[in-house]
Amino acid sequence: MRDLGAGFKYLVEGQRWVARHGRQYGVALLPGLIALVLYAAALVALAIGGADAVTWATPFADHWSGPWGGLFRGFLTAVLFALGLLLAVLTFTAVTLLIGQPFYDSLSERVDASQSPDGTAPRSTLTFWRELWLSARDSVRVLIRATLWGLLLFALGFLPFVGQTVIPVLGFFVTGFFLAEELTSIPLQRRGLDLRTRLTLLRSRRLLVWGYGTPLGLAFLVPFVAVFLMPGAVAGATLLARDLLGEESGPAEPEPAARERTTDR
Repeated sequence: MRDLGAGFKYLVEGQRWVARHGRQYGVALLPGLIALVLYAAALVALAIGGADAVTWATPFADHWSGPWGGLFRGFLTAVLFALGLLLAVLTFTAVTLLIGQPFYDSLSERVDASQSPDGTAPRSTLTFWRELWLSARDSVRVLIRATLWGLLLFALGFLPFVGQTVIPVLGFFVTGFFLAEELTSIPLQRRGLDLRTRLTLLRSRRLLVWGYGTPLGLAFLVPFVAVFLMPGAVAGATLLARDLLGEESGPAEPEPAARERTTDR
């Protein structure tokens, strides 16, 4: 259970890190804002056209007597939107990271350097386009896994009682795991770890990963919150990755104000 608390601590420490570095925070907000506009448009379209799509897909309900046809279609429309919202949460991070690849990679390097005893950070030997291709390919592979989990949980949601209690909780843990995978892919990919190795590493300490990713997934359900938390989430994921790899961390980087006072002396 200690790992759960440690994972949440990295989430908080990541937000504190970007709060102390305002310039990096401001620049890193831009990819999230772009992704938010795209996802908001998609969800609005789903909300507007979802009922028509369900009606088209259930012609057999046209002949149901009483209110049952309308209730059935209303339920399916709500479930369709909930599934779209779940997929949005699962994929928002991947899309935002692709849009902001150079910004977040630079941010992650700065966090690594601030925690490294010698003040250096691991750097990738790959070209920018090669890194972008690998990130896109791995994001698609993770998205496929996340979608399969989402469909499974969607189907299990129809089970009486369990579908309304246990399954939503499992959904948040699944979401948290995949969020953590996407975010830690930035520092771990710079260290040359492929997707299979990264997943094995994350599974070896699931409680730590859930402690970081599950609260983040819950926070991402609130509109606009994901945009403002994303820079700190990247910073926290870098701290999490260092813990997963057992890397030594030096003294915390001093506050900018403290550095200025030291320089003045």
